[in-house]
Amino acid sequence: MDTLENDILEGWDALGLAPDATAVARLAALVRLLDKWNRVTNLTAVRDPQAMVTRHILDSLVVLPYIKGDSLLDVGTGAGLPGLPLAIAHPQLAVTLLDSNAKKVRFARQAVAELGLDNVEVVHARMQEYQPTRSFAMVISRAVASLDELYRQTAHLLRPGGRMLFMKGSVPEQEINALQDGRAGLHIERLNVPGLAAERHLLWLETRGESSTTA
Repeated sequence: MDTLENDILEGWDALGLAPDATAVARLAALVRLLDKWNRVTNLTAVRDPQAMVTRHILDSLVVLPYIKGDSLLDVGTGAGLPGLPLAIAHPQLAVTLLDSNAKKVRFARQAVAELGLDNVEVVHARMQEYQPTRSFAMVISRAVASLDELYRQTAHLLRPGGRMLFMKGSVPEQEINALQDGRAGLHIERLNVPGLAAERHLLWLETRGESSTTA
C-alpha cells in the first residue's frame, strides 16, 4: 500500500466507515489523476496530493451519514467533488455530476472512465438550464452559490421528501437569513474532517412529502 492509499485508509477509518479496499484504491487513483491533470489544467488550488486527500476526498466523504435514497445530483461539481468520492464509497448510489465548465467536465468524464464508475453520469450544463427527465432523491453542492439561489434553481429537481445538502465552511448566517423557502426545516451540522483544522458545516433540508427529521 502506497502513501496515498495509507492516508486515505487512515481517514476512512477515522470516519468510522466499514473496510473497503476497492474504494480506498479507487480514491487513491482519483487523487493521482487529479494531480496529473492539475499540472496542466487548473482544476483545483490544492496542489499537493496528500493535501488533496484531506481537502477533497475526506472533506467529501464526511457527509456520508447524511446520504439517503438512491440518486444524487452534484450541482457545480467542478472536478467531481463531492460526487466522485461519494459514488466510489457508495456504489449503489446513482450519481449525476453537473457543471458548466468544459475542462472540469472533461476531467470528470475521464475519471469516470478510468475508474470504471458505472454509477456516475456527467452532464455539461448550467444548473439554471438543466432539464433532466427524472427527479433525484438528493441534491448536493459544495461551496457553490448562495443557499437561496441553490434552493430556487434546484428544488424542482427533487422528488417529494427529497433532501438538499449544502456543504459550507463556517455557518453562513447571512445566506440563512436570506433563504426565502425551506429555512424553517433547515438543519445545521458541524462536520469533523480528519486532519483538517478549518471549519466545515453541512446545511440540509427536506422537501415536502414523506420525509424524516433525522439523518
